[in-house]
Amino acid sequence: MTDTNLLQGPIHDVHVELKASFAPFGGWQMPVSYAGTVAEHQAVRTAVGLFDVSHLGKATVRGAGAMEFVNSALTNDLTRIRPGKAQYTLCCAPDGGVIDDLIAYYVSDEEIFLVPNAANTAAVVAELRKVAPEGITVTDEHHDYAVFAVQGPKSTEVLTALGLPTELEYMAYADAEWDGRRVRVCRTGYTGEHGFELLPGWDDAAPLFRALVEQVRAAGGQPAGLGARDTLRTEMGYPLHGHELSLEISPVQARCGWAVGWKKPEFWGKAALEQEKSAGPRRILMGLKALDRGVLRQGQTVLRDGEPVGETTSGTFSPTLKIGIALALLDTNADLPPGTEVEVDVRGRRLRCEVIKPPFVQARTA
Repeated sequence: MTDTNLLQGPIHDVHVELKASFAPFGGWQMPVSYAGTVAEHQAVRTAVGLFDVSHLGKATVRGAGAMEFVNSALTNDLTRIRPGKAQYTLCCAPDGGVIDDLIAYYVSDEEIFLVPNAANTAAVVAELRKVAPEGITVTDEHHDYAVFAVQGPKSTEVLTALGLPTELEYMAYADAEWDGRRVRVCRTGYTGEHGFELLPGWDDAAPLFRALVEQVRAAGGQPAGLGARDTLRTEMGYPLHGHELSLEISPVQARCGWAVGWKKPEFWGKAALEQEKSAGPRRILMGLKALDRGVLRQGQTVLRDGEPVGETTSGTFSPTLKIGIALALLDTNADLPPGTEVEVDVRGRRLRCEVIKPPFVQARTA
């Protein structure tokens, strides 16, 4: 896909004004950075950062029995939560591979709002529509809502300044108004920091984003792009579809079994995932900390005593730890517990790394 036919979000012109650099992501032209990835990363960890992630998908399942239908399809158990709460969950294929990971907002028993990944929205909607009972509709609302993430220790200060609700439990949401415009505010995020995600209407997005920029800067923070979003989530060991989750990488392998309602009578891929869990996965997601200078990337071979024992799925320089870090799928029969020293083939050079269990940085979402 060329730059000329990449999709643009509702506030593309604002990013241009802010002198963002852009790159394609999931079929969209997205801001990668404004002041530099390291500075934006550190702003989120120490103050507050503002992300535009309007490329994320949006879909709504409506009708009598909508909650029960979604619960029979996606992995996590919606009966564990209540209206006004959101839940991380997965949409799996029959063989246990992951079509997508997403957030489900429990609006009511007759309405579930879904936020999938940008490139997978159509696939999730199509799979749900295929088997939706009569009276239940699945609507793709990708261009109806924008999504902004306000993340960092001063995120509450920013929302309070705009009169938006902040007294929310983790993964709870509230529908509010700002300047006469409706906006959904949820205590979620993808950085490991205390924060919120805001969903205004697509056409209402620019005024809210400009107001957020002003308050974020007043709090000592700054806008942040996808570069910082990736370094932040990698430090937390959070999976990214296409890297740590895919049709070839199951929730069991990716350490996402906590997002599976194992006691539910049904969900897509249940039999395959139960079998894999019982037998033990052939590979498991672990973290790697570089012991030498070097930057790790996706798709590099992990070796022990010269023999391949896995492959990196994501890699970056950690602005917090100031070392190279990676997530990697390691062979479970290779016996590589935390503390084991391995090597990663970085363009023909062997880079020494220590195996750890993610996260690399302690979460502060509470």
